[in-house]
Amino acid sequence: MSDDARLAFDPEAVVCSEKVHIAAPPEKVWDVLVNFDCYREWNPFCVEAKGILAVGEPLTMKLKNYLIPGDYFDNVETICEVSPPHCIAWSAPWLDAWPYPARRDQIIEADEHGGCVYHSTDAFLGPYGIHVMRFAGPWVKRAFDDTAYALKAFVEGLD
Repeated sequence: MSDDARLAFDPEAVVCSEKVHIAAPPEKVWDVLVNFDCYREWNPFCVEAKGILAVGEPLTMKLKNYLIPGDYFDNVETICEVSPPHCIAWSAPWLDAWPYPARRDQIIEADEHGGCVYHSTDAFLGPYGIHVMRFAGPWVKRAFDDTAYALKAFVEGLD
């Protein structure tokens, strides 16, 4: 990751969604994941996303608040990896006013049957990462699992 202690990686501060098998090729899943304008059609957690698919570009999102039913919050992160059709990732930096950096990866792996397996991770980085994990880890896991199953249903329902 980084030599900067503010961005240190702790394997105990990582949320991992369930691995979901999708009966579609990785390219088809990729096309849905990178079509940010389409998120409102299928994603129960990230109900809006706006951005340009390029490393260094901001991604503006409206996220469901799993702690307050019916509430949403705005979030802006920076796209940090675009590896079609295998990984899209974005991250939040360390800011003195918000010292909680993180990196979210959405990973697509081809399987031997022409389909793929999707999962997502969120690494809470730096000296406060474990505290963020203890507070937010359970609801982030739920959000990522909900997203994985919704992605499966949406992609398999296309065509």
